[in-house]
Formats: sequence, C-alpha cells, structure tokens
Amino acid sequence: MQTTIRSAISFHGVGLHSGKPAKLTIRPATAEYGIWFKRTDISLGDTMVPARYDAVETSPLCTSIKNAAGVAVSTIEHVMAALAGCGVHNALIEIDGPECPILDGSSAPFVRGIMSRGVRELAAPVRAIEILLPVSVHTANGWARLTPGQGSSMSFHIDFADEAIGVQEKRLNMANGTFVRELCDSRTFCRAADVDAMRAAGKALGGTYENAVVVDGDKVLSPGGLRHEDEAVRHKMLDALGDLSLAGAPIIGHYEGHKAGHAITNALLREVFANPDAFRFVLCDDRMAARLPGAGVERHEVPAITSAVA
Repeated sequence: MQTTIRSAISFHGVGLHSGKPAKLTIRPATAEYGIWFKRTDISLGDTMVPARYDAVETSPLCTSIKNAAGVAVSTIEHVMAALAGCGVHNALIEIDGPECPILDGSSAPFVRGIMSRGVRELAAPVRAIEILLPVSVHTANGWARLTPGQGSSMSFHIDFADEAIGVQEKRLNMANGTFVRELCDSRTFCRAADVDAMRAAGKALGGTYENAVVVDGDKVLSPGGLRHEDEAVRHKMLDALGDLSLAGAPIIGHYEGHKAGHAITNALLREVFANPDAFRFVLCDDRMAARLPGAGVERHEVPAITSAVA
C-alpha cells in the first residue's frame, strides 16, 4: 500500500550553500498526492513546487527544483532520499526559504524524524516504474544506467585523487531497510582545496566540518573522522536514491553509477521517460512491494545520530 507519515515533523538548520536558516516541515498527504514542496515565505503566486525530475534545474553541487512561476527549492536530495528510503510515497514539505537545511550532511536526521512519527498505510496500491530495457547516459566525467531487475538495487563506483577517498565501489539491494542501515548516515564530502573556491563563488556558505566530511590528501579533517570507511561512495548512493525518487514512483531495476552526480542521474531519468518502450508503470502486489526501498524498515535500525528534529 502507499504510505504517508502519521503526523507532521519539523527540522531547523542552515542551507549548505546559502548559509541561511531554514525550517522544513514534512506533513502527511493523501494517496496519489506524491511529494510536493511549498514555499511558506512567499505569499503571492504559485508557491507549490513538484518533486519531479522534469522540474529539476541542472546543478553539479545539489538538486534544485523550480515551478513554472520561477519558485525554487534547492538541496532537496537528502530529504528526498529519506522519504524514499523509509518508503513514504506521499507528503507535503513546507519550507520557509529557498534551500533545505543541511543538518549533519546526511539523511539520518530526516530518517529519525520520519521513523519517530511512524508511517501510515493508505488505501491505494503502490505504483512503481519497471525498467524494461537498458537506458544509459554518458558524459566526459561519468555515466549512469538503469537496467531491468527483479527488485530495486544499486551499485556505484568513485575514483578520487585524495587518498582519504581513493577508489570505492559498493553494491546494495535496496529492500529490507538497507537504506536506513547502510546509507542514511553517510555525509556529503568535499576536498579542502575546493572549499575556498566554492565560497568565493558564493557556494558552501553554510558548510562546516560538522555537516560535511572534508578531506585533504590522506587526512580527514572533520572531527571524529569517518562514520564508515567507504562513507564517500555510500553518500553518492544516498544522493542517487534521492535523485531517482524524482521519477515520481519507486523504480524496479538496477541503477549503476560511475563518477555520476546529480546532473547525470537527472539526465538518465529524462532519457528513460523519453523512451516509452524502456519502462512501464505497474501496480505492486505485496510480493513486489516487499522488494522496494523502504520495505522492512524497523525503527530500531536507524543509526543513533543526534537529530535536529523539533
């Protein structure tokens, strides 16, 4: 069955790139509503922004969506990953600014909040997108593809010059609470050499060593070090799940990314929907639904990380 959260929950923090404070509230929604953002700081015009792949603006550093009136919300990937990873299909997300709070740089605070409220079933079957043919996107920097599969799975490969990251790869079946246990607490990361350049360009103004993993060669500069030895590739998979959720329904198939970022994953979704023979919508029975992200999540499996929940 489709789901929503049982009651509203709010999060407070600053935007990673803007450095501005923001309050984000996830509210329950009805079946077939999907995921929408609402800018509560804007009083005139269309303030509703769909969490959908065709509303995405291309950006190398985050995922930003914009409606036809020009109203935008950025850095949505972590909250979207949390909703997908907890199996939430319908929600209204209210936000009082243009950028989602970064919190600790991962999805864990959002996951803990969602799980603390609980997930409620709705009287409608889950509609999923089944991949029927391989679809891929290649750029000079990386590539991504979706291929047919029995459930929802993901593999990712990264290669960075900094020894603290280096070459990492991971493959996961995304059912049975995998996102919550394996990925949700992995933080965004960057190279120390890039920090000054980003800030000079007006980016990462809200970034600190507390909400990102900063590396310099073979050193991890963030206090406490890494949460996982392969935290970087885990975070790339977290981002990919959030970006894939903008398809508007869970995907049945295997996603593979090689040095892929937000723009590549969004281009992949656009390529899928541009080819009607490559996919079909299916109504999931209980057996199919059990193989989707969010299936089998238990509250006790959420990593014990301090949350910014209000």
